[in-house]
Amino acid sequence: MELQLAADERIDDLLTDSGLRIIQSREVFSFSLDAVLLSRFATIPKKGRIADLCTGNGVIPLLLSERTEARIDAIEIQPRLADMARRSVAMNGREHHISVIEADLRLYYKEAGNGLYDAITVNPPYMPVTAGDKNENEHYAIARHEIHCNMEDIARACCRLLRTGGKLSLVHRPSRLLDIMESLRRWRLEPKRIQFIHPHAGAEANMVLIEASRDGKPDIKLLPPIMVYNDEGVQIV
Repeated sequence: MELQLAADERIDDLLTDSGLRIIQSREVFSFSLDAVLLSRFATIPKKGRIADLCTGNGVIPLLLSERTEARIDAIEIQPRLADMARRSVAMNGREHHISVIEADLRLYYKEAGNGLYDAITVNPPYMPVTAGDKNENEHYAIARHEIHCNMEDIARACCRLLRTGGKLSLVHRPSRLLDIMESLRRWRLEPKRIQFIHPHAGAEANMVLIEASRDGKPDIKLLPPIMVYNDEGVQIV
């Protein structure tokens, strides 16, 4: 089947060994470094079943498919982004590996069932909703702000979708760390690994990667921080 692109869409190279590519558009929120770092950080099984919540245009499932033979379900609420993700999966010949599911993560467990997944990744909207968000491009607003889900919704969904011992990996803002920890523990997701991301040495962290285990025992590791740029301003991750 011939690949169909909308007038505003382009194909970007994901710079992987297998030459993965992805469909993006200036009209919708494109992936950034946080998604790439999450795909590297996540603990995922070699086989089994993985879900990526808030998948957007499907970049994390595509990157994860380089590391595992597990079946990956990419969950996205926005029809436009789900369609872009499906076409990117097909363009890369990964239909046997990745399924794109248009669904609300707050309700998805009702059709999927409990304890279905060995691992879940999520790059959620970072910011609470404010009055000015209504004036923003709809796709950008949903990606950036907690319009369709907040951290409590995500923790609740992951508690239901993960098997006992299953891993949740997420990326977020350090300023939300206490809220995140409270939500995770409230829903039986025990934080196990934390890694802060800094633009460069001496700068405050602007991202944090967190891994939690469903029904895990309290035992947390703080990993060495990641610096995105070196002292010369060259990106090193």
